[in-house]
Parts: sequence; C-alpha cells; structure tokens
Amino acid sequence: MENAFGKPVEVEVRDSLEKAMKILKQKMSKEGILQELKRRRFYEKPSVKRKRKTREARKRLRREMKRRTGVQSGPPTR
Repeated sequence: MENAFGKPVEVEVRDSLEKAMKILKQKMSKEGILQELKRRRFYEKPSVKRKRKTREARKRLRREMKRRTGVQSGPPTR
C-alpha cells in the first residue's frame, strides 16, 4: 500500500485563504490522507488490520469488475 504521508500536497494561495483551505481539504480527502490519519489515531490489532485489508481488497476488486463489465452486482431491479 502506498504511504499517504510520503508525498507532499501543495496548494497555491491566490485569492483567499478560505478557498485554499477548501482545495487542500478536497485534495487530502481524494488521496485518503484524512482516512489514514483517523485510522492511525489508535492502535489497530493485527487481526483487525488483516480483516480491514481483505475487506478493502474485496471492495477494490468489486469496483474494478463493475467498471470493466459495466454490470451491477446484486439482485436485478425491476
């Protein structure tokens, strides 16, 4: 997994600081930095970490298969 803290996130402040903060927050959310900070706040047991990683892998695979085939998984809707 890529370390979210390894690469710097830069935002150029042009008009207002509030706008730059909003852009920074969006970039951090997109890269998953905020989620990683929340996850690292407390110790995660190895068993819980394994379960989370397999759950995330399943989610990624499901998303990738959905993108490739264009078919939704689950029961058909009427």
